[in-house]
Amino acid sequence: MSLRPFAGRALRRSLPLPVSRSLYTSLPRLSPAPTTPLASSTTATQPHPYPPSASYHPSTSSVFTPLDTFLPRHLGPRDADVKDMLSALGYKDMDSFINECIPKDVRVSPLSDNDADGIRPMSELELRRRAEEVAGMNKGMKSYIGMGYHNAIVPPVIQRNVLENPAWYTAYTPYSPEQAQGRLESLINFQTVIISLTSLPIANASLLDEGTAAAEGMAMCLANVPKAKFTKGKKVFLVSPTVAPQTIEVLKTRASGFGIELRVAKSNESLEEEVEELGEAGLMGAMVQYPDVNGEVGQWEGVTKKVKGTGAKMVVASDLLALTMLKPPGEWGADIVCGNSQRFGVPVGYGGPHAAFFSCTDELKRKMPGRLVGLSKGARGEPAYRLALQTREQHIRREKATSNVCTAQALLANMAAMYAVYHGPAGLRRIAGKVHALTRILASSLESLGFEIVNKTYFDTLTVNVKAAGLGAAHVHAASVQAGINFRRIDENSIGITLDESVGPLDLTDIVNVFYQLKGKAAIEPDVLDRLATEMDLSASSVDGVSSLGRSTPFLQQSVFNKHHSETDMLRYMMHLQEKDYSLVHGMIPLGSCTMKLNSTSAMVPLSWKEFGGIHPFAPVDQAKGYEVLINELERDLSLVTGYDATSVQPNSGASGEYAGLKVIQAFHESKGQGHRNVCLIPLSAHGTNPASAAMVGYKVVPIKALADGSLDLEDLREKATKHKDDLASFMVTYPSTFGVFEEGIEEACQIVHDNGGQVYVDGANCNSLVGLTSLGRVGGDVSHTNLHKTFSIPHGGGGPGIGPISCKSHLAPFLPTHSIIPTGGSTPIPAVSAAPWGSASINTISWAYIKMLGGSGLTDVSRIALLSANYIAHRLAPYYNIRFTNRNGRVAHECLIDLGEFEKSAGLKVTDFSKRLQDYSFHPPTAQWPISTCWLIEPTESEPKHELDRFIDALIAMRKEVDLIVDGKADKENNVFKHAPHPLAVLLDDKWDRPYSKQTAVYPVAGLRKSKFWPSVSRLDDAAGDLNLICECGSTEDYA
Repeated sequence: MSLRPFAGRALRRSLPLPVSRSLYTSLPRLSPAPTTPLASSTTATQPHPYPPSASYHPSTSSVFTPLDTFLPRHLGPRDADVKDMLSALGYKDMDSFINECIPKDVRVSPLSDNDADGIRPMSELELRRRAEEVAGMNKGMKSYIGMGYHNAIVPPVIQRNVLENPAWYTAYTPYSPEQAQGRLESLINFQTVIISLTSLPIANASLLDEGTAAAEGMAMCLANVPKAKFTKGKKVFLVSPTVAPQTIEVLKTRASGFGIELRVAKSNESLEEEVEELGEAGLMGAMVQYPDVNGEVGQWEGVTKKVKGTGAKMVVASDLLALTMLKPPGEWGADIVCGNSQRFGVPVGYGGPHAAFFSCTDELKRKMPGRLVGLSKGARGEPAYRLALQTREQHIRREKATSNVCTAQALLANMAAMYAVYHGPAGLRRIAGKVHALTRILASSLESLGFEIVNKTYFDTLTVNVKAAGLGAAHVHAASVQAGINFRRIDENSIGITLDESVGPLDLTDIVNVFYQLKGKAAIEPDVLDRLATEMDLSASSVDGVSSLGRSTPFLQQSVFNKHHSETDMLRYMMHLQEKDYSLVHGMIPLGSCTMKLNSTSAMVPLSWKEFGGIHPFAPVDQAKGYEVLINELERDLSLVTGYDATSVQPNSGASGEYAGLKVIQAFHESKGQGHRNVCLIPLSAHGTNPASAAMVGYKVVPIKALADGSLDLEDLREKATKHKDDLASFMVTYPSTFGVFEEGIEEACQIVHDNGGQVYVDGANCNSLVGLTSLGRVGGDVSHTNLHKTFSIPHGGGGPGIGPISCKSHLAPFLPTHSIIPTGGSTPIPAVSAAPWGSASINTISWAYIKMLGGSGLTDVSRIALLSANYIAHRLAPYYNIRFTNRNGRVAHECLIDLGEFEKSAGLKVTDFSKRLQDYSFHPPTAQWPISTCWLIEPTESEPKHELDRFIDALIAMRKEVDLIVDGKADKENNVFKHAPHPLAVLLDDKWDRPYSKQTAVYPVAGLRKSKFWPSVSRLDDAAGDLNLICECGSTEDYA
């Protein structure tokens, strides 16, 4: 990047802007411009001077064809394996097999590898060079915009060993706790950080972002209001005007579906008076920010007392680093505290992903959304962690829910927790003290130049009245951008500056020199500010000037936060936890409807680059041209493969995508003067998030039956669609179905809904089975979400992150979501559904890379192999287990449903017993008890090699033989290998062994396990004990032993 002198200091020059070309996306269109390769993103081979976009692309038969193609690296089965698997199923070729899996009348032409109408595949090296080219289009500015996003220093030991470590990022949500004690401990560390800093007794294991976390807090306030009082008018949620504007917008989006009246107070000064005016009859809840978006540290205790006096609840958005110095909200009466943990060692990443935090009072714990980790014990009496109060999870409550949260931001929560562990309370306090001290130095420097600091109390943020010094905000922003710096744009007279831990003496000097230049003064050097700090008697331990609300209570006193402060200790602690967790580095995770496929290293690498990680979400868009190109291309490719016309990547989870899609449908009906339409038809087999999302929009859910063969009951659908035709808004259906079959009546079902005035939402959770073979739009959908963390290879991260972009037909495209700060979406858009304009933008790099490396034909081949692998498993297991549903040809889709119900009567075994026993075979269990309570849902994905599929099949066959021993009376129904499973390594050390089977049978049920085995670290968890004695913060498990 070019540099030029400015007042004695090196400052950045703008990069050349790309030129325009046409793309099928909802964003402004851009074509890449050649750039100089970035030093931070080099490869082992030096790049060619010409950019990848101008490269020569040989035919597939050319000697110049790249050898590092991605498809054979991604697919597990080799060519010979594919032939063997097809032969086992009775087919000579792949086309014959596919024709019997997917109804011919919904098939589409395979995706091509042409740029014009398809996706040209790139080799891994080509992708790397293209990623460098795109990254170079983002300008390396230093942003001090704040508003909940900060420049964070990611400790290298955490970046390399958590963020970039597949043992952490390829794990699934810890529903199999015996195989997940490591990340469960880390998540309880995260909860402890939140509990300790907010001084509230319960915290969950993260939410999606600060805006949606605030909306969840508002919904909790609603859940606390008796229905009769709500009906009579107790429905106002009062918000301080200095809550972050992106949060207020998300609150507005959510409030309408619940019938909540969202009211933004006239001013903070009038807030208490407005609370009194609303009183007990009108006020449902209130929300303030502490410190607020303008930096002010408000005195909210009096307002809080008034709010609670009306029977309402107080929600507070806060900042974790600030709370190391400020009196925690729990001490002045807050009921709910939420915010963004991003500044605890997570890149800003153009808006995400980041782990939102959420804590509440004890009385609200059973209404809290999201996942909650708690302490329980194993069957051997050892302390162990698990997900607590799972029946509380809102999406399980279906249409009775006030939240559809189904995932979290576990990987980012683990990074934030590790950051707190690494620095400890003293280190965090030093960081906070330094940030605050530098803010005081900046304030003093600006005041000496005649600028007015509007907020008289502050932690790290200053609102500066530049008019007081005879300047306009536009002049300041022009000068700061020329200096490579972004300030917050507030209004024509004011700017905002937020400092963070990355600010050093050169950075602060650069900031101050912007104002010196504007005032016509000579630039200063860092020693001037150093002397000023000495004169002000400032150091990292300074606390003066925050406000009278200084923190007096200690925090993070637990041993885990006070012992791992050297890199050696920290590395060993992370490895200690990692070794307890089963992930894709150990073996197949056959979770149905979860698509636990390869998360390739080549697709993951760009995520760590500062060119993608260092961009603030509210930076001027001309500074993020690389992101614009990447998002344009991703949205175009997603529209192509889903059969739709437009796409938005703003929703930051699958459930968020469902909600956004339904809001788009709702806006469409309103545009036609039919806003009264409020009935949503949903099959009983649907995932719980579907009815939960519909309820959040304000729709009435009408269930649709399934026939005995698992297919949709079209007559029931027709009857109910006709009955509700005047009010029918939408139909939510998953394709292929959650029962693992491509239904033949899908087009007819969609037509029935359309004929009765409704729109069709096709849930894209199972999209991994159909890309290039059919499409969600082809079968009749109007709008769908896809799970980029499933079909398009973003890792699950142990329970998040994820992205749920929505794609839609052209008639719905005008309603795609916008954002209050940076406009996005359609011409008449719905308001934002996420805090950032492009949601969890940085991990879009992964799906973008995955699609580009596979190309059109590669994506199609992925679907074919996913179908083949599932059918191969179903075929081989059919003699031993009941394959619950198949199509008329005896075929399943990309997953198969195995019914274990027969064994409860014959052998006394439940699904849970099978899941626990499978751990002894060194496998993660499949999805259990969903969509049918007696079933396993098995999805192998295309990435698993045939030998791993065979190992899994052989394990289930061996388990069936163990079942037969019980059925035949050769093993006891209550005292057997299933009932005591899983068997951790500790059982081998037991002096006393009084079970009617050998230790070898317990831990080595098949011979191959002697060579390689993943051991569960604890015995079977006691779920009831953990819920009855809820402990959701650390000590370590040893403290409770």
